[in-house]
Amino acid sequence: MRVSGLLRLSALLFTLVATWLFLRNSIGLSTKTIRLPRWLGVASKEIQVPKSKCGLSKPCPANFFAFKICSGAANVVGPSMCFENEILMSPVKNNVGRGLNVALVNGTTGRVMRMSSFDMYTGDPNLLLKFLAEITEGTLVLVASYDDPGTKINDDIRKLFTNLGSSYAKNLGFRDSWVFLGAKDLRSKSPFEQFLKNNPETNKYEGWPELLELEGCVPQKIF
Repeated sequence: MRVSGLLRLSALLFTLVATWLFLRNSIGLSTKTIRLPRWLGVASKEIQVPKSKCGLSKPCPANFFAFKICSGAANVVGPSMCFENEILMSPVKNNVGRGLNVALVNGTTGRVMRMSSFDMYTGDPNLLLKFLAEITEGTLVLVASYDDPGTKINDDIRKLFTNLGSSYAKNLGFRDSWVFLGAKDLRSKSPFEQFLKNNPETNKYEGWPELLELEGCVPQKIF
């Protein structure tokens, strides 16, 4: 009985000591956790980094518009356009089509004016010609290709795009990839343009080059 009693007493003392050590360590950790922000002199709160418009890597300065234009990928994934954090055209909005997708934006206010897609494979090129000819001064023009933007294009259409600041409209052909932002009566060539020629040796998608992505900040009244 004495041996049994000693064993019980030892077990009780061990339990009490272990519990005391556990509580002391827990309180110490809690105290450090609470006091750490005071040592740093800052409030403990989550830091949130504001997102830039259209997902740009950094925000645009004042008096600039943010934009992102993506061409279509082959004839599978449609193009998309974002302007000032508003999706103008995309497959999700169901307002894009094979050929050339064009959006017109007021270059001073940023207000969206017109949007349309033009089938340049089997469609009527005169529809695009009329659309471009009616663009008024001070208008930003966003363009994204999809599938085939060049089969039905003619010299008159090429000239109108060139007058909007394009350097590559004169080369646009069958299944080329093209993204562009220009303006009516632009005094020089637009810095916002990318172009890839359809080339069987370099195409990423067999019969089509890879998609293009153009993004940046365009100043108000660029024209």
